[in-house]
Amino acid sequence: MNIITAKGLNLHYGSFHALKNIDVDIPEKEITALIGPSGCGKSTFLKTLNRMNDMVQGVKITGEVIYHGEDIYANGMDVTVLRKNIGMVFQKPNPFPMSIYDNIAYGPRLHGNYKKSELNDLVERSLRGAAVWGEVKDRLKKSAMGLSGGQQQRLCIARALSVEPDVLLMDEPTSALDPASTMKIEELMSELKKNYTVVIVTHNMQQAARISDKTAFFLVGEMVEVGDTDDVFSMPKDKRTEDYITGRFG
Repeated sequence: MNIITAKGLNLHYGSFHALKNIDVDIPEKEITALIGPSGCGKSTFLKTLNRMNDMVQGVKITGEVIYHGEDIYANGMDVTVLRKNIGMVFQKPNPFPMSIYDNIAYGPRLHGNYKKSELNDLVERSLRGAAVWGEVKDRLKKSAMGLSGGQQQRLCIARALSVEPDVLLMDEPTSALDPASTMKIEELMSELKKNYTVVIVTHNMQQAARISDKTAFFLVGEMVEVGDTDDVFSMPKDKRTEDYITGRFG
């Protein structure tokens, strides 16, 4: 079952053609990895899935991104609701300069009316969901800025989970982290896919091979190849994919 489908998706920044005719299905409750060299369009594509590119001046998008049967670029799409349902975690942890509790409660307070007890449960559930509850439960009122980088990133994942999305977009979520924190986030992603669809941009091909079910290879704005991760890595159909995976360029 596919949760998101891109059809004939093109994106221009001014005269620069950044995404060229992308067609791809993103299966529900699986991890889809987007790989490719720097500047190939993978992060740009990721951001089209919850309209983060809307904020860039001079951007022009054509084609469709179908989510639950609706084109997210159609007139009348509520972008706030869309971004609640399709959450985003960035490369660099970006906790708000407030308490750990308030970081998680921020989104739910914005989107709904919760009693204090409901909010407490939601904060705990989100932090548990991001595998960081045990480390922060005794310091919820302390500033999130005092956490380590790996903890901050898991806090940002918990913050994304707190508004109960069904898709989580992750833009190189471990590239700023040490190996131990990276391992924790990878283990967490494998847990998350039981309840969420995860789309991750990664520079780390070993990471894509380890954690993803499906891999898409991007090169200069084109999606060269997409398929089951095992197939893409062991039997790539396109010579360019093979050259990238075997380290001939990139």
